[in-house]
Amino acid sequence: MLITKKAEKQALKLPQPVRDTLYTLMACIREAGPVRGEWPNYSKLPGNKHHCHLKKGKPTYVAVWTEDKTTITVEVVYAGTHEKAPY
Repeated sequence: MLITKKAEKQALKLPQPVRDTLYTLMACIREAGPVRGEWPNYSKLPGNKHHCHLKKGKPTYVAVWTEDKTTITVEVVYAGTHEKAPY
């Protein structure tokens, strides 16, 4: 499981409870794979991307990750508010 430098910087700006949720999500992905249907508002996006909500309400925080099936790599590419999510 990788996290881009940009996503890592974004994660450090998240409120602590949301950051803890992100790290829990990353652990779940590491153990059970990138498809996380049990997480709130999870959806598979075009181009091997996935997303789910880390916190509902205002602001809503989301995480976006990609998977590379040839090397079995998952990379978190975004962690932040819903309005700025790359989808």
